Amino acid sequence: MATVDVELLQNFVGGSWQSARAQDSLEVNNPATGETLARVPLSSADEVGRAVAAAVRAWDGWRRTPPTERIQYLFAFKQKLDEQFEDLARTITMEAGKTLTEARGEVRRGIENVECAAGIPSLAMGYNLEDIASGIDEMLIRQPLGVVAAITPFNFPGMIPLWFLPYAIACGNCFVLKPSERVPVTSQKLFKILASLGLPPGVVTLVNGGREAVDAILDHPDVRAISFVGSSPVAQYIYSRAAASGKRVQCQGGAKNPVIVMPDADVDMTVKLTMDSAFGCAGQRCLAASVAVPVGEARETFTPRLLEAAAARRVGYGLEADVEMGPVITSESRQRIEGLVHRGESSGGRVLVDGRRTTIPGFENGHFVRPTVIEFEKPGGELAQTEIFGPVLSLSHVNTLDEAIAAVNASSFGNMACIFTTSGAAARKFRYEVRAGNIGVNIGVAAPMAFFPFSGWKGSFFGDLHAQGRDAIEFYMDKKVVVERWPKEWSRQF
Repeated sequence: MATVDVELLQNFVGGSWQSARAQDSLEVNNPATGETLARVPLSSADEVGRAVAAAVRAWDGWRRTPPTERIQYLFAFKQKLDEQFEDLARTITMEAGKTLTEARGEVRRGIENVECAAGIPSLAMGYNLEDIASGIDEMLIRQPLGVVAAITPFNFPGMIPLWFLPYAIACGNCFVLKPSERVPVTSQKLFKILASLGLPPGVVTLVNGGREAVDAILDHPDVRAISFVGSSPVAQYIYSRAAASGKRVQCQGGAKNPVIVMPDADVDMTVKLTMDSAFGCAGQRCLAASVAVPVGEARETFTPRLLEAAAARRVGYGLEADVEMGPVITSESRQRIEGLVHRGESSGGRVLVDGRRTTIPGFENGHFVRPTVIEFEKPGGELAQTEIFGPVLSLSHVNTLDEAIAAVNASSFGNMACIFTTSGAAARKFRYEVRAGNIGVNIGVAAPMAFFPFSGWKGSFFGDLHAQGRDAIEFYMDKKVVVERWPKEWSRQF
């Protein structure tokens, strides 16, 4: 594995690229080949402080920039993202391990958020009412917070920063990004595009780093709001520490997403969409199906087809043609995933499709786990409450829809739940009674479009306002209520 002559990534602070002063750095490796792509510096708390200070200096001028002018930068950003679409997708595949098709879908979803944020002149409007009392008018206006930050994960290095950045700057804030140190190359490319737009220095900032940089952002008194996506334990830590510092916080956590399969479901469609949901992105996404629950007779119609499809899924390097699933992000992730499957097996689960100990010819240094299906007699148990975050699908069976809904609602997570059925009554009952933030009906991945919030309930979300859409505007802006009286005698002076 090459460890020399690779680029040491830089921070983007005050409108210019700067070498980090930190002495420590980490390798950024291709999870399919083991190749070292770059090195990422672990910026210190002092460097975070200087970056935030540059953003603070920029804010007064940026907040006074009319929204119609701010969005011109987003129009230009969207155009350049389109122009560099393929390069960004290939970069995501190389550092995150996705298939090229998955990476293209990620870039497209990111661009959709840029497009949505460009509607800020309408989205940020307030409201007013004349004569709340005689001669007194009242209005609500929205104003930007100041400096805001996002701490983003490895699994969507292109899309998730764009859940936050476009809305934040369109609302008049200055934005600081701390990307995952596992996948910082995509962020470098996004910020090279941003650097070419002529934004005022300090409006957007990129700081690479690890735990020290994160804690510095959480504690900094000039950072008004924090956005985060990651595991639930880390989300709870981020939420607690940032909220204790008086910040507005939105933290998307982990998930254990169920797919309920009714006896009347279209089997071909259900199997295909469940496969794509459970094993797309190697199961490393917060909307991956991780529990399949056939109801009644669906056990006989759905389960054999599911196992056949899982065993046949093509695994390899995502840049190669016909590959349907890539590696997991690190060797430690592979070991953790395989260890969890072993624990599930030891606690009574039956491994029906075993993806452990996978080696792909020509990519022996890759971190591959093939699709795995483990069956449990009943829903629940330790593994059913554990986010594996890998290509592992638990399988349990129930007799009725009521039992399935009860199993879904017993989970500590509440990110997504899906049902496959041709019955409108069953679908309505499910969406009405299930306690989860994103619901799919004959959909395998219920990923909201950019103009809807990316919801999440229970242990899957900490905060009040979610990412994307109108929630993003409410999160990144303060409400100010103005009550006015203008007595007539004052007007006679002029």
